[in-house]
Amino acid sequence: MLDAAAATAASTAGAGQPAVERRRRLSPAALAVANEKVHRAYSPIVLAGIVRITDFVLLSVVGSIVYFGYVVPLSGFHWEYLAAIIGLAVSAVVCFQAADIYQIQVFRAQVRQMTRMISSYCFVFLLFIGLSFFAKIGSEVSRLWLAAFFFVGLGALIASRVVLRNLIRSWAKHGRLDRRTIIVGADQSGEDLVRALKAQDDSEIEILGVFDDRNDSRSLETCAGAPKLGKVDDIVEFARRTRVDLVLFALPISAETRILDMLKKLWVLPVDIRLSAHTNKLRFRPRSYSYLGAVPTLDVFEAPITDWDLVMKQLFDRLVGGLILLLALPVMALVALAIKLDSPGPVLFRQKRFGFNNERIDVFKFRSLYHHQADPTASKVVTKNDPRVTRVGRFIRKTSLDELPQLFNVVFKGNLSLVGPRPHAVQGKLQNRMFDEAVDGYFARHRVKPGITGWAQINGWRGEIDNQEKIQKRVEFDLYYIENWSVLFDLYILLKTPLALMTKSENAY
Repeated sequence: MLDAAAATAASTAGAGQPAVERRRRLSPAALAVANEKVHRAYSPIVLAGIVRITDFVLLSVVGSIVYFGYVVPLSGFHWEYLAAIIGLAVSAVVCFQAADIYQIQVFRAQVRQMTRMISSYCFVFLLFIGLSFFAKIGSEVSRLWLAAFFFVGLGALIASRVVLRNLIRSWAKHGRLDRRTIIVGADQSGEDLVRALKAQDDSEIEILGVFDDRNDSRSLETCAGAPKLGKVDDIVEFARRTRVDLVLFALPISAETRILDMLKKLWVLPVDIRLSAHTNKLRFRPRSYSYLGAVPTLDVFEAPITDWDLVMKQLFDRLVGGLILLLALPVMALVALAIKLDSPGPVLFRQKRFGFNNERIDVFKFRSLYHHQADPTASKVVTKNDPRVTRVGRFIRKTSLDELPQLFNVVFKGNLSLVGPRPHAVQGKLQNRMFDEAVDGYFARHRVKPGITGWAQINGWRGEIDNQEKIQKRVEFDLYYIENWSVLFDLYILLKTPLALMTKSENAY
């Protein structure tokens, strides 16, 4: 049911809604929340993965140090010991996972964490001893090595968990592990939902407030202590002023029309959107739900490129971007010299563009216009034979060499990606209409970080935008990229870019 609703919302998203770029005026309560200092969030999934890796590395290092320090000097090197060390480390991580200790809530609890970890660790070594006995290799294993491995490894694990617990508590205190959540629906159902979420032990949910379009008696000013911050139309602007991780609907499934109307406005945001099922009488199979503590919810939209996917993309950008920057430095030096000799003015040019979540970012480019005719907001589109473009400017725009300084944005500033939707200028227009007015769901392309190149660009949709089809196709290809992202897809687009620049540059002036 929800898959169909989500598809309907996505296909009609943005219809009839006001242009988002014209900023809405938020209520004083919403502004107060939005202006609070917010720290960057850490992904619990990534943190749990890092702890698993740390446990494996820690045990492997302890076992190896004891082996090379004691066994090798006495009896020489034997590969069997290294195999045993790796096997014990892997087995320990598997048992820790089975004991369910790789969770943020468990990391916070000292006694529960230590009890589960120590019992699992003891089980692994007892299992190894038992297998050694039945395989009749117990006499070949150094008892001192095994005892030292056990006790030193256990001490290292305990020390690492003490440090981890202190880190987790510090991060939790500063809100780095919280899921900043807003509730849609300020009626009795909303109040029940807020109360249920607040009743969870060690909850990672931080409720910022509730939003509701109704102004009658059904709409409460506060829901179990959570203030009403505004209407549904205010959520988009609110989410761009402060970090929002989750939008949770407290509306019943029977309110399908209202939910779809709201989804048309909210799907452009890079947040998870769920429908609470805590009061619904209609029940699906347990696997259909995702849970916030004990509160069942139904997923509608998920934020794209999160957790390990985000880590992989950031590593790809920094490592591959840094390599490309090193290789491109000689070319960039030649371009800079040509610009300097061709016309007076600075070599680099900064332009305001839309970044992730519609934020304004400064993008670096080689200057291609005469300095006195520079257009930082791109209020006037560069057209064919535009007199503002210098001789060198025509060449570097045609070949996209003017984009090379954006590698500095990727590698050093981190506000651009190598691959993603191209960042459009903040004053980009189609026939006197802002792009978000010309295309429904335009701002959904800002749910990920913009890129130097993208799926739309290698398919020929680059350069001047002078008709509806060109901007429509850009958005369609950008949304396809967002929904189908992978590291291999990024690599494919990157490798195809040089060929696309040579064969599909008819719109670049």
